[in-house]
Order: sequence, then C-alpha cells, then structure tokens
Amino acid sequence: MRKACVTRKDYLEHRIGKTFVDVVNDPKQPFDAVLEFFNNADRQRRMEESELHHDRSPLAGVVREFESLPAVDKFLSDVQTRRNTRFRQAIGVLVRMIMERRGWRTTGRKGSLGVRASRAENAMPNAKHNTGGLAFWFLRAERYELKEGMPFRSVRERARDYASKENTGTSGEESS
Repeated sequence: MRKACVTRKDYLEHRIGKTFVDVVNDPKQPFDAVLEFFNNADRQRRMEESELHHDRSPLAGVVREFESLPAVDKFLSDVQTRRNTRFRQAIGVLVRMIMERRGWRTTGRKGSLGVRASRAENAMPNAKHNTGGLAFWFLRAERYELKEGMPFRSVRERARDYASKENTGTSGEESS
C-alpha cells in the first residue's frame, strides 16, 4: 500500500487535528520532526504490522524509534506536563489520520505501551515517564481494525471458541 502523507495543512483541517493548533504552531514543539517521522512508508507498514501480527497498537510498532529522536526526547523530558500531554495527544491524532487513510478504523480500545512511574519511585516528582513496558513517554495508544475486517481472529476469540467446543464435546478429535 502507498504511504499516507499528512501535511500541517491536512492536520489542521482534520476535525480533531484542528483542536491542536497550539501544538502545531508552537515553534518550541518538534511537530515538523513528528510529521517527517510518521510520513515514512516503512514506519507506516510497521504500524500496520503491529496491529495485524502482534496484536498491539500501531504506535507500539514505532514508539521506541520515535522516542529516540533527539528533538522528541528533549521536548518530552522537559517537565511541562500540560504541553507534553497535548503533544502526545496530537501524535495520537496523527497516527489516527494515517491509519484511517490506510483503510483502518478505531476500535474504541486502548493498548498499553508502558507502566507509569509512581511519584514515590520518581526522582523528579513532576516527570511523567514510564518505568516499564515498551515506551518511556507514552502510556497507552488507540487500537485499530481494518474497515473490511481483520484477517486473523484474536487469541481471546479463538480461546472462547475453543472453550465452547470443549464444553460441548466437539473439540475436533475423532473418537475411536
């Protein structure tokens, strides 16, 4: 599939993106670096594969690489809780725009990306980073499904079907 390219103009015309004009137009926030990062075909492929093959949110497929960008890490490590939260939310909107353009829709569920540090564990009481999980700065991210339906069933669905077959004696094994 071709990559989905999102520009600043596209973002600000999006029904949710336009509510993040403060993030997009703030020269201290690395929004151009964010657009450049996510407008990459290989990363978009990894985002889709994260949902399809790993049963994780699209952001899970690229979050470590994304957080390692010097501009992103520097911005998120600055202890400005409200601005950092808005920045992370704006990234979620960008991921949504890309996934929708590639034929996906939201599920209304969130997937875990990290385990947040408790205030007692945190050396910097105002820092909002994780102590475990996949991501350092992101706690959770939206889950998606293909508009035409998913090609694979989830483990939860398969386990439920398996359990119901076992309970009715139709486990698929033939009796001798």
